[in-house]
Amino acid sequence: MSSLLEIAINLTVNKLKQQIPNYKRFLFNDIKKSDSKIIGIYGARGVGKTTLMLQLLRDLNLPLRETVYISCDHPVFSDVSLFDFLEEFSKKGGKIAFIDEIHKAPEFQAHLKSVYDFLDIKVIFSGSSAVQITNPDFTRRFSMYRLPALSLREFIELELNISLESYHLEEIIKNHQDIALKIIKELGNEKILKLFGDYLEYGVYPFYLEDKKKFKDRLSDSINATLYTDLAEIYNIHPEKIVTLKKLLTTIAVSEPLELSVENIASLTGITKATLYKYIDYLSMAELIMFIQNEAKRFKSIRKPDKLYLANTNLLNALCLNAKKGTVRETFFASMLRYMHSLYYSNKVDFLIDETYLFEVGGKNKDFSQVKDNKNSYLAIDDIEIGFERKIPLWLFGFLY
Repeated sequence: MSSLLEIAINLTVNKLKQQIPNYKRFLFNDIKKSDSKIIGIYGARGVGKTTLMLQLLRDLNLPLRETVYISCDHPVFSDVSLFDFLEEFSKKGGKIAFIDEIHKAPEFQAHLKSVYDFLDIKVIFSGSSAVQITNPDFTRRFSMYRLPALSLREFIELELNISLESYHLEEIIKNHQDIALKIIKELGNEKILKLFGDYLEYGVYPFYLEDKKKFKDRLSDSINATLYTDLAEIYNIHPEKIVTLKKLLTTIAVSEPLELSVENIASLTGITKATLYKYIDYLSMAELIMFIQNEAKRFKSIRKPDKLYLANTNLLNALCLNAKKGTVRETFFASMLRYMHSLYYSNKVDFLIDETYLFEVGGKNKDFSQVKDNKNSYLAIDDIEIGFERKIPLWLFGFLY
């Protein structure tokens, strides 16, 4: 085990030598300040989990004997007992271990529980969002943080190297004009609608910074890795079934959200209803799609269709050549709101937020005809910089985190 620890220390040194982005996601300070013994970071491929861990590792500035970084997708560590390794690390004076891609380790949940119960070290780990690492046993013992894709606010910070404030939904609803004006002033000569358009096309995943021209190729690789590696391994799916799963993803991409009844998709893809529900769950867990329930299902089990969207507009842009504007708008709105808010749709409006606010999403000509009788109804309007009364600029919902 000592030789394995030596390999791990060398890997740590190599990682510390790598150039990593200076920009820190909004979770950085939350995790840094956390006193939890075991901290988990989960999220979709490409959102920056490894970068966040390396930033935390570098920020500690501890002696090498006290900290270590390993990745469970490294061949050396693929079949290692995590508990045995961490026990040896602890005996040698180790204090904090960073474990990347933990879902690749055998029986990792049981090993982490034993570490929590028996070892006096801190562990910060990352894992795929497709793994059930948000189950009650984990949430009772460990602090779990979901790292979402970049928000519009974060994208603009990265692009312009400036700092911008985030706002609660209630703040945006009550003070959207003042907030929008403040942001526009902070942007100087940069145009918010131009930045918004860029974000919709390629700004969701931090790796766009590496090469914007090859972003679509990189995103396509990430989608395939999620399907053929993550989902295939985690759920033990046969390669032939992965092809069907990809067909389902493409079907969602090229269809209108409300056209996608279970019966309709089953007919288009040749998948049975029972299998279809399972596959939708897989894609949702992997954060490739969003599954938005009909609000009537809050109270009872009824036969109402649900809405299916791709998880963000970059996926939509990569998988659908001519996505409709309405779908792009709704996808953006839902992707921003779902991180911290409950999201339903109803037959009357596009979205019901936190069981309180009704939202219609549309272009400049959208009116209140569908929601005129409700004082908690609002319009999220595209192609405007500043709103008026209950008309709120769509882009402003990109400043929720």
